[in-house]
Amino acid sequence: MNTKTMQIGPKTFEELQAFEKELDAIGAAERQTLGERDARYIKGILRAVRILEIAGRGLMMFGWFPPTWLLGTFLLGMAKIIDNMELGHNVMHGQFNFMNDPRFHGDTFEWDNTCPREEWRHAHNFVHHTYTNVIGKDRDFGYGLLRLSSDLRWSLLHPFQLLLTALLALFFEWFVAIHDMQMDKVVIGRKKWSDVRPQWLLVRAKIWKVICRDYIGWPLVGMAVGAFFGHATDTGLAVLMGHVVSNLIRNVWAWAIIFCGHFTEDIYTFSRESIEGETKGQWYLRQILGSSNISGGKLLHLMSGNLSHQVEHHLYPDIPANRYIEMAPKVRAVCAKYGIPYNTGNFAWQLGTVFKRIARYSLPGGPQKAVHIEVASILPERA
Repeated sequence: MNTKTMQIGPKTFEELQAFEKELDAIGAAERQTLGERDARYIKGILRAVRILEIAGRGLMMFGWFPPTWLLGTFLLGMAKIIDNMELGHNVMHGQFNFMNDPRFHGDTFEWDNTCPREEWRHAHNFVHHTYTNVIGKDRDFGYGLLRLSSDLRWSLLHPFQLLLTALLALFFEWFVAIHDMQMDKVVIGRKKWSDVRPQWLLVRAKIWKVICRDYIGWPLVGMAVGAFFGHATDTGLAVLMGHVVSNLIRNVWAWAIIFCGHFTEDIYTFSRESIEGETKGQWYLRQILGSSNISGGKLLHLMSGNLSHQVEHHLYPDIPANRYIEMAPKVRAVCAKYGIPYNTGNFAWQLGTVFKRIARYSLPGGPQKAVHIEVASILPERA
């Protein structure tokens, strides 16, 4: 892979150490104050999800009556978004393990999604967060479908990647469910089906659980309720379609937030060679350069699971996400001090640059090349 060497941020080994210590100090200060405030917050989020679920599904029991069906579908969609983004994603990072509450422990929490927690924790918590935007290591960069930099070879599939993106957005939870199985490698013969079958059995069990609940169980409840009024079939279909649409709402929103976090116009990609012997300071630098924030109000931060603070999340994935809004100005000040770009913008702008990137790399060539940060050359062992 052809890479270009760049000098971004700390210019000397001493500056790199100072940069690392300043970011360490920000994280340490927050960890020391974790406690009841954060516990109350996440318990409140769980209550909100349950209330929205009950209200949404309850309103669906009125059948196709437009005001109640639309509102019920919307509320259930909001419940699923918050469950995935602010509750599931963050709890499964272990952000609330300090509570010693099994409801909020990263090893045992199960979210409302077709992707099993074990698959998500490996593909996301370990692979993606360790190898953020490293070409050939971070499978989240393009999800095995999209070409998002010139580091990846162009193929006859890529002119259609705007269509593929639409499909990925609509059925995001289903793509995520099989993501860690690396089915693209199975298709081209680089992996055997027998290698991924154990994973598939786990994924299949979780998919069946979701199907039984959303697409069989609740519609049957709707039919039972509707039978009292002579509209069993219509009510059952209304509940079924309400769950279909609410899941689509969640999928598209989750896709948009995640893509705005890593595939905007100004993010950097990295070669495998660039992370050899990587120090913590260099890892911090790569997380900042490979992430994008979304500016906005408290509602946006809540509905995004605070992944609107993607930079802070990648620096401190173990710290409760409700703290990121307070940490962001401190991180931004450190970036300004060391001349490191801090990528942020409003939601519409960031999403627009995502589509621009997808469209550009649907064609051959493109300006982006994986970078090697020059500060590596001044480390003592390489001097």
